[in-house]
This record gives sequence, C-alpha cells and structure tokens, in this order.
Amino acid sequence: MKAMILAAGKGERMRPLTLHTPKPLIRAAGVPLIEYHLRALAAAGFREVVINHAWLGEQIEAHLGDGARFGLALRYSPEDQPLETGGGLFRALPLLGDEPFLVVNGDIWTDYSFATLRRPLPGLAHLVLVDNPAHHPGGDFHLDGAGRVRAEGDAPRFTYSGLSVLHPRLFDGCTAGAFKLAPLLVRAMAAGQVSGERFAGQWVDVGTVERLAEVERLLAAGR
Repeated sequence: MKAMILAAGKGERMRPLTLHTPKPLIRAAGVPLIEYHLRALAAAGFREVVINHAWLGEQIEAHLGDGARFGLALRYSPEDQPLETGGGLFRALPLLGDEPFLVVNGDIWTDYSFATLRRPLPGLAHLVLVDNPAHHPGGDFHLDGAGRVRAEGDAPRFTYSGLSVLHPRLFDGCTAGAFKLAPLLVRAMAAGQVSGERFAGQWVDVGTVERLAEVERLLAAGR
C-alpha cells in the first residue's frame, strides 16, 4: 500500500511561523511535523510515499530529498495553484496507482498506528474518526453500530481525523482542478461505501500556534 501526505496548505493561521517556512516543516520538540508521519509510516511497513505541496514546497523537497534516510521512497506532486484536498489527491493519482492508498493530513499529529490501516478496503473509503475537539464541537460525520460512516443520522457524531484509506475509484468522474474531498465522501456514504473507526488515542489538529504547543506538551509527557 502506498501513502500520501497532504502538505499543500499555506498555514495562514500559524503566521508568522509559516511566513518563511512551509507548515509541514514547522518543528514540534525540534522535529518537523512531517517527519513524525514519515517515521510512523516507515515503522508501519510503508515504503512509497507521495507528498503534494504548494506554498514554499521547494523547501519540503530540499529537506526531505528522496526519503532514503527514513527508509522510504518519496515522490512529489507540486501544485502551482490551490487545488484543495480533492483536487490535490486527483492530481496525484498517477503516482498512487490503482489500489487503495493511505492519506494523512500533514498538519495533524497523532500516535495512531498506521499499520492498522494495512488491510483490505471493503468499500471506497475508510475514515479514522476522533472525539470532537473544542475547536470543532459539532463534528463531521456519524458512525453507526455496523462501522459505517454516514453524513446524516442519529448515530454519534465524530470529527474526521485527517487520516483515511481511499480507493482511486472514489474519484471516478472527476476532472482536473480545485475541488473538495468531502462531497465525494458524502456521495460514497450514501451508497454505503464508507467504513470508519473511532480512535481514542492522542490526536491534535495542529492548526494554530496554541495547538502546536499542545503537541510539544504531549511529546514532553511521553519522554
């Protein structure tokens, strides 16, 4: 299974840190955020990883290189204009192949074991969901008792963690350009093609300087 790290965001909420440094290279406890993902992917048995980038993306390529020092083979999908999540993934599909692939947002930090997702995908997508954080109390999707993710319903509502496995067929009918991933997922949910799980471990959406400090506190506590 290949993996893709989404690293094209501009990180405007983390200014001034991101004025001259791309968000994935912002450091937590002295280590660039994206390196936590790369090390975890290598430890989980992944070998090929695709990284998309836009804002200051040349710094990402210069820092990570070919990935050999992480035990990985890295390939890059540069974007000269904002493509949003769906458009960025669609652009990278030729690098990802015809089989399901893992996707992880470059601006989260978690102790989730990526090896858990190296299993057959029963539908078009599998989402890792977390309890709703204080900055997103309403959540995103419902998770029913059968392990299916729904856009609507009475089941408990959780927040999408930014970690998933997607099948390339999820993008059937899409065309190049900027578009969001969520509508594709909602369409697949309506067809019963999206499974999910709730993760109760450590997870932080590193969208602000304050949440970056939270990651550093968690790392310090775990030493």
